[in-house]
Amino acid sequence: MTSVEEQLAIIRRGAVEVLVETELAEKLRTAEKAGIPLRIKAGFDPTAPDLHLGHTVLIQKLKHFQDLGHQILFLIGDFTGMIGDPTGKNETRKPMTREQLLQNAETYREQVFKILDPEKTKVVFNSEWFGPMSAADLIGLAARHTVARMLERDDFHKRFAGQQPIAIHEFLYPLVQGYDSVALHADVELGGTDQKFNLLVGRELQKQMGQRPQDILTMPLLEGLDGVNKMSKSLGNYIGITESPKEIYGKLMSISDTLMLRYYELLSNVDLTGLQQVRAGVENQQGGAHPMESKKSLAREIVARFHGSAAAVRAEEEFVQQFKQKEVPDDIPVYHLASTEPVWICTLLSASGTLASNGEGRRLIQQGAVKLNGEKVGSADLEIPPVGEFIIQAGKRKFVKIVFAENK
Repeated sequence: MTSVEEQLAIIRRGAVEVLVETELAEKLRTAEKAGIPLRIKAGFDPTAPDLHLGHTVLIQKLKHFQDLGHQILFLIGDFTGMIGDPTGKNETRKPMTREQLLQNAETYREQVFKILDPEKTKVVFNSEWFGPMSAADLIGLAARHTVARMLERDDFHKRFAGQQPIAIHEFLYPLVQGYDSVALHADVELGGTDQKFNLLVGRELQKQMGQRPQDILTMPLLEGLDGVNKMSKSLGNYIGITESPKEIYGKLMSISDTLMLRYYELLSNVDLTGLQQVRAGVENQQGGAHPMESKKSLAREIVARFHGSAAAVRAEEEFVQQFKQKEVPDDIPVYHLASTEPVWICTLLSASGTLASNGEGRRLIQQGAVKLNGEKVGSADLEIPPVGEFIIQAGKRKFVKIVFAENK
């Protein structure tokens, strides 16, 4: 049995804020005495099919609660998704269709159980209680909050001050998310720091409806590979959880030691003692783990989570071979070409699918990031004679073997 103090230490790990911690401590004590787990809620609107590690920060925190013996309520917002979360938006977002949401929800269900125990996780859809609601019910819910309170929310306030439109349905979103906590009798709700207003609405609605108000735990928005901006596919600084083991491992090995520590805290299953050893290694303290070995352990853990242990071992072996021994990996793609004339190297890179365009090839060559048979390419005007085989490397992880057909 983990003590309340030990539970709180695990719960605080990586969290930005716990509201209200004294209340949460009392709930934990009551749960321990009664032998009844707390109900821990986190909601996810399935508005994007491509998940990355940033999306898993909340799921990892849910795992901490689950490992402590509490009931996890994984809420898929198939109803709220049709409204569209206005958080952080400077304009009204276009609602998604139910068909799109349900398709994306399947991806979420598949991936969440890479982290959580399916036998101890309850997956719920908020259409279960909002679907049967009448218009009168929804109007009654809207009567529980004021426009003035809504305009206290930062993004609404900025849009109102900037004379940008705010649609009426956007005001419904925090209320609908908040009512989810009433419907589920949530003891604790998790969310990103950008969700704090919505989480507080849930707490207020529970008070109004005679329930013990939920406590709130906010988690940070995970920085991407650049260590500065929020992880985002649009910024290209992301690690997709459906990417290949090789890509995930290689990207994690490319991050800074400081960012590695951040990822350990928010994404890893390493316990608090192990986390302290990683931190000591980064800070060059006695008894710390070597940063390179810590980074490899993190990369193995994340790859194994989404692709299995065997794939993690193979990804590490290939990384060591490719980047430490400077050898070419065994499974590089082969591009066969029949030509009687020399071919521009940028054309080979784009035509083989190694890079997206000739322009990208030219840019990488100018940056010194392209090699031909292990030698750096010095000019973007290089043409390759149409005879034999050549290996081209673009960046750290992209290789292609060019095979010219014999000229007869």
